[in-house]
Amino acid sequence: MDFIPGADLFMAYNDSNDQRYNIPAVNDFMKANNYGSVTWKTVSDPSREWNTPAKAKLLAEEVRGWLVQYDPINESYYDERYGEYVKSFDAIEPTPAEKEKLNQTQVIVMLWQREPVEEWLGMNVVNIFAPEFALNGTRTAAKVVDDINANPEKYRNVSFIIENMQSGELAKGIEESLKDKGINVKRVVFTNFPRSIEGVDTMAEVLEHNKQIVL
Repeated sequence: MDFIPGADLFMAYNDSNDQRYNIPAVNDFMKANNYGSVTWKTVSDPSREWNTPAKAKLLAEEVRGWLVQYDPINESYYDERYGEYVKSFDAIEPTPAEKEKLNQTQVIVMLWQREPVEEWLGMNVVNIFAPEFALNGTRTAAKVVDDINANPEKYRNVSFIIENMQSGELAKGIEESLKDKGINVKRVVFTNFPRSIEGVDTMAEVLEHNKQIVL
């Protein structure tokens, strides 16, 4: 907590977790210790995810702008670092051979990972699953199991069930249902955050990790 009172710039993604927990916690800490109030820099669209190269670059560009605005004398430094960051994502784009393989791979994917799986990796999404509170409870794992039982041939060529690390293990029942029908599916786990896995320290490394476990 020692660095908080002396921070020059406060940034937040401003998603639901920031709004409910992180921003209020910092504001309350500053107020309780008479350190003054905080003016937050928040992203223009907190509903926009960051787990594709294109969207991660947009977020980095926005943060670069905040830094230049606050510290214009070091603009060239921020531009250089931004350029390096962008190149790190260019380096992990699927190769033509990888794209060909991914395009032919059928998957069931957790809602929060659908966009990178479908739009970035180009995998064939047969179905999605989500927590009870999302999509009015219409895409729970139990609902997917019901569909598997009703339409088993639809899932005959599914290779992977893709979980979201930060959402728990929602798809165990889906995996068991498919294996019971002789479908040799593999359940894998994508993550969204650097350092959530040992050796995965940057956002580009997060996406590379996610890509490699389905290749």
